[in-house]
Amino acid sequence: MSMIRPVFYVSDGTGITAETIGHSLLTQFADTRFVTDRISFVESPERAREAAEQIRATGLAHGARPIVVNSCVDPLLSALVGESGALMLDVFAPFIEPLEAELGQTRQSRVGQAHGIADFDTYHRRINAMNYALTHDDGIAINYDEADLVLVAVSRAGKTPTCVYLALHYGVSAANYPLTDEDLEHDRLPSRLRAHRDKLFGLTIDPVRLQQIRQERRPNSHYAKLETCRYEVSAAEALFRAERIPMLSTTHTSIEEISSKVLTTLGIHRGMF
Repeated sequence: MSMIRPVFYVSDGTGITAETIGHSLLTQFADTRFVTDRISFVESPERAREAAEQIRATGLAHGARPIVVNSCVDPLLSALVGESGALMLDVFAPFIEPLEAELGQTRQSRVGQAHGIADFDTYHRRINAMNYALTHDDGIAINYDEADLVLVAVSRAGKTPTCVYLALHYGVSAANYPLTDEDLEHDRLPSRLRAHRDKLFGLTIDPVRLQQIRQERRPNSHYAKLETCRYEVSAAEALFRAERIPMLSTTHTSIEEISSKVLTTLGIHRGMF
């Protein structure tokens, strides 16, 4: 059994930036087992020393040197955290010096800028998109005139979490439509979707994985039978092919990857918040 390496995402803010970057880095090392924790709002020397002690103790408990993905902007706080003896990976360090040289100015070390509300119009667009995703979830509302896109799939294929992610991180108004038994009996789009075919994107999933997900939701039901899942997935994929709707399997694809693929395929250009 491989050694477990403790990893800490340390930040003087929420820690979202450190965790996002750190997670992307760790996925490149599949042969190592990691246990992760986030230490947020390290805004004072006292808090930094507490973090260092927690990191040091965890390293001793696992018998392995901890790894710290650090996004603290104050060098003093970073140095205090570094007294833990951990491998320190500073998120900003590789980029600050080249940017200072290019821009001809020194950085201003301000805490929380990455996720603060700097643009209220942008912030409200995110909130409105989130409300849209929730009110247009699983066909609750069927007016897609204001939708930027509509995800189409069988039940439990990943429509809702993808819509929420698109709203929260891109401000995209994403609706989703669940294909019903009646929809799958025909080889053409449901009438309510035809007027919006340029906004449609299909999601599919491995039937075995779908069965596992449905079994957790409705154990031993017809809905969760493998035969049901196989039929629905096959019929949905046939429909997408017949109607030339772009599709993607969510079986081994993260929400981040799904979202990026959907936006790129449909030609929606939005910056990530």
